Amino acid sequence: MRLALYGGTFDPVHHGHLVLARDALEELELDRVVFIPANLSPHKLATSPAPAALRREMLAAAIADEPGFALDDSELQFAGPSFTIDTVERVRATYPDAQIYYLIGADNVRDLHTWRRIDELRRLVEFVVFGRGDAAGQAPDQFRTLSRRIDISATEIRRRVARGASIRYLVPEPVRSIITSHQLYQDPTPSTPNR
Repeated sequence: MRLALYGGTFDPVHHGHLVLARDALEELELDRVVFIPANLSPHKLATSPAPAALRREMLAAAIADEPGFALDDSELQFAGPSFTIDTVERVRATYPDAQIYYLIGADNVRDLHTWRRIDELRRLVEFVVFGRGDAAGQAPDQFRTLSRRIDISATEIRRRVARGASIRYLVPEPVRSIITSHQLYQDPTPSTPNR
Protein backbone atom coordinates (compact mmCIF):
# COMPACT_ATOMS: atom_id res chain seq x y z
CA MET A 1 0.00 0.00 0.00
CA ARG A 2 1.13 3.52 -0.82
CA LEU A 3 -0.21 6.17 1.55
CA ALA A 4 0.32 9.90 1.83
CA LEU A 5 -0.43 11.67 5.08
CA TYR A 6 -1.53 15.28 4.75
CA GLY A 7 -1.55 17.06 8.11
CA GLY A 8 -2.54 20.59 9.00
CA THR A 9 -5.10 22.67 10.78
CA PHE A 10 -7.28 22.92 7.64
CA ASP A 11 -8.82 26.12 8.97
CA PRO A 12 -10.67 25.92 6.60
CA VAL A 13 -9.93 23.24 4.04
CA HIS A 14 -10.03 24.80 0.56
CA HIS A 15 -9.73 23.92 -3.11
CA GLY A 16 -5.95 24.43 -3.01
CA HIS A 17 -5.60 21.62 -0.46
CA LEU A 18 -7.80 19.36 -2.56
CA VAL A 19 -6.09 20.05 -5.89
CA LEU A 20 -2.66 19.41 -4.36
CA ALA A 21 -3.88 16.19 -2.73
CA ARG A 22 -5.26 15.02 -6.09
CA ASP A 23 -1.89 15.82 -7.73
CA ALA A 24 -0.12 13.74 -5.07
CA LEU A 25 -2.59 10.85 -5.50
CA GLU A 26 -1.93 10.72 -9.24
CA GLU A 27 1.76 11.62 -9.46
CA LEU A 28 2.88 9.36 -6.60
CA GLU A 29 0.48 6.58 -7.69
CA LEU A 30 -1.01 6.41 -4.22
CA ASP A 31 -3.71 4.16 -2.91
CA ARG A 32 -4.93 6.91 -0.60
CA VAL A 33 -4.28 10.42 0.69
CA VAL A 34 -5.17 10.65 4.37
CA PHE A 35 -6.09 14.11 5.66
CA ILE A 36 -5.14 14.52 9.33
CA PRO A 37 -6.48 17.68 10.95
CA ALA A 38 -4.45 18.79 13.97
CA ASN A 39 -6.10 19.79 17.20
CA LEU A 40 -3.33 22.31 17.82
CA SER A 41 -0.23 22.74 15.72
CA PRO A 42 2.93 22.90 17.89
CA HIS A 43 4.17 25.65 15.56
CA LYS A 44 1.02 27.78 15.99
CA LEU A 45 0.33 27.72 19.69
CA ALA A 46 -0.27 31.48 19.72
CA THR A 47 -3.30 31.14 17.44
CA SER A 48 -6.73 29.65 18.03
CA PRO A 49 -8.20 27.73 15.10
CA ALA A 50 -11.92 27.17 14.59
CA PRO A 51 -13.34 24.44 16.84
CA ALA A 52 -11.93 21.01 16.01
CA ALA A 53 -15.36 19.45 15.46
CA LEU A 54 -16.22 22.06 12.82
CA ARG A 55 -12.86 21.74 11.05
CA ARG A 56 -13.43 17.98 10.97
CA GLU A 57 -16.96 18.49 9.63
CA MET A 58 -15.70 20.80 6.87
CA LEU A 59 -12.95 18.37 5.89
CA ALA A 60 -15.32 15.39 5.85
CA ALA A 61 -17.76 17.35 3.67
CA ALA A 62 -14.99 18.42 1.28
CA ILE A 63 -13.72 14.88 0.62
CA ALA A 64 -17.02 12.97 0.88
CA ASP A 65 -17.22 12.01 -2.80
CA GLU A 66 -13.51 11.33 -3.35
CA PRO A 67 -12.67 7.61 -3.05
CA GLY A 68 -8.92 8.26 -3.02
CA PHE A 69 -9.17 10.55 0.02
CA ALA A 70 -9.68 9.56 3.66
CA LEU A 71 -9.98 11.36 6.98
CA ASP A 72 -8.08 10.42 10.13
CA ASP A 73 -9.30 12.52 13.05
CA SER A 74 -7.13 10.87 15.71
CA GLU A 75 -5.13 14.06 16.39
CA LEU A 76 -8.35 15.87 17.32
CA GLN A 77 -8.71 13.57 20.33
CA PHE A 78 -5.71 15.16 22.08
CA ALA A 79 -6.12 18.25 24.26
CA GLY A 80 -2.65 19.62 23.51
CA PRO A 81 -0.53 19.99 20.40
CA SER A 82 -0.31 17.21 17.83
CA PHE A 83 3.11 15.89 16.88
CA THR A 84 3.62 14.31 13.47
CA ILE A 85 5.95 11.60 14.79
CA ASP A 86 3.22 10.23 17.08
CA THR A 87 0.72 10.02 14.24
CA VAL A 88 3.22 8.47 11.85
CA GLU A 89 4.18 5.81 14.42
CA ARG A 90 0.51 4.93 14.86
CA VAL A 91 -0.06 4.72 11.09
CA ARG A 92 3.13 2.68 10.69
CA ALA A 93 1.90 0.21 13.36
CA THR A 94 -1.41 -0.16 11.49
CA TYR A 95 0.21 -0.48 8.05
CA PRO A 96 3.69 -1.94 8.73
CA ASP A 97 4.45 -2.67 5.06
CA ALA A 98 3.10 0.54 3.56
CA GLN A 99 5.18 3.10 1.70
CA ILE A 100 4.28 6.27 3.62
CA TYR A 101 4.73 9.77 2.27
CA TYR A 102 4.18 12.94 4.28
CA LEU A 103 2.95 15.98 2.34
CA ILE A 104 4.11 19.45 3.38
CA GLY A 105 4.11 22.93 1.89
CA ALA A 106 7.37 24.49 0.69
CA ASP A 107 7.02 27.11 3.44
CA ASN A 108 7.44 24.36 6.08
CA VAL A 109 10.79 23.06 4.82
CA ARG A 110 12.89 25.74 6.53
CA ASP A 111 11.43 24.78 9.94
CA LEU A 112 11.44 21.03 9.41
CA HIS A 113 14.55 20.65 11.60
CA THR A 114 12.46 21.88 14.57
CA TRP A 115 9.87 19.10 14.27
CA ARG A 116 9.87 16.61 17.15
CA ARG A 117 12.22 13.65 16.54
CA ILE A 118 12.78 14.77 12.96
CA ASP A 119 15.63 12.32 12.23
CA GLU A 120 13.46 9.38 13.21
CA LEU A 121 10.51 10.83 11.31
CA ARG A 122 12.60 11.10 8.14
CA ARG A 123 13.39 7.38 8.43
CA LEU A 124 9.70 6.49 8.70
CA VAL A 125 8.30 8.59 5.85
CA GLU A 126 9.36 10.19 2.63
CA PHE A 127 8.60 13.91 2.72
CA VAL A 128 7.03 15.29 -0.44
CA VAL A 129 6.92 19.05 -0.77
CA PHE A 130 4.19 21.02 -2.49
CA GLY A 131 6.05 23.70 -4.44
CA ARG A 132 4.39 26.87 -5.62
CA GLY A 133 5.20 26.48 -9.28
CA ASP A 134 8.03 29.03 -9.13
CA ALA A 135 11.68 28.98 -8.07
CA ALA A 136 10.90 30.54 -4.69
CA GLY A 137 8.58 27.68 -3.82
CA GLN A 138 10.95 24.82 -4.63
CA ALA A 139 12.26 22.51 -1.96
CA PRO A 140 15.90 21.54 -1.50
CA ASP A 141 17.10 18.64 -3.67
CA GLN A 142 16.73 16.05 -0.90
CA PHE A 143 12.92 16.28 -1.18
CA ARG A 144 10.64 15.22 -3.98
CA THR A 145 8.60 18.25 -5.07
CA LEU A 146 5.19 18.45 -6.68
CA SER A 147 4.70 21.89 -8.17
CA ARG A 148 1.55 23.75 -9.06
CA ARG A 149 0.78 27.44 -8.75
CA ILE A 150 -2.28 27.86 -6.52
CA ASP A 151 -2.87 31.22 -4.89
CA ILE A 152 -5.47 30.22 -2.31
CA SER A 153 -4.75 30.27 1.40
CA ALA A 154 -6.79 29.61 4.51
CA THR A 155 -5.62 32.99 5.85
CA GLU A 156 -7.05 34.74 2.79
CA ILE A 157 -10.35 32.86 3.18
CA ARG A 158 -10.66 33.81 6.86
CA ARG A 159 -9.93 37.45 6.01
CA ARG A 160 -12.50 37.47 3.22
CA VAL A 161 -15.16 36.01 5.52
CA ALA A 162 -14.31 38.55 8.24
CA ARG A 163 -14.85 41.46 5.84
CA GLY A 164 -17.97 39.95 4.24
CA ALA A 165 -16.39 39.11 0.86
CA SER A 166 -17.38 36.03 -1.13
CA ILE A 167 -15.44 32.78 -0.76
CA ARG A 168 -17.34 31.05 -3.54
CA TYR A 169 -14.98 29.03 -5.75
CA LEU A 170 -12.28 29.13 -3.04
CA VAL A 171 -13.83 26.34 -0.93
CA PRO A 172 -16.21 23.50 -1.78
CA GLU A 173 -19.84 24.52 -1.45
CA PRO A 174 -20.49 22.27 1.59
CA VAL A 175 -17.55 23.93 3.37
CA ARG A 176 -18.91 27.39 2.56
CA SER A 177 -22.29 26.33 3.97
CA ILE A 178 -20.71 25.17 7.24
CA ILE A 179 -18.74 28.41 7.55
CA THR A 180 -21.91 30.44 6.97
CA SER A 181 -24.23 28.42 9.21
CA HIS A 182 -21.78 28.46 12.14
CA GLN A 183 -20.68 32.06 11.50
CA LEU A 184 -17.01 31.04 11.49
CA TYR A 185 -14.17 33.51 10.98
CA GLN A 186 -16.20 36.59 11.88
CA ASP A 187 -13.31 37.86 14.04
CA PRO A 188 -11.52 40.53 11.98
CA THR A 189 -8.06 39.46 13.27
CA PRO A 190 -7.19 36.28 11.35
CA SER A 191 -4.69 33.76 12.63
CA THR A 192 -1.55 32.62 10.85
CA PRO A 193 -1.51 30.34 7.76
CA ASN A 194 -1.91 26.55 7.88
CA ARG A 195 1.06 24.26 7.89
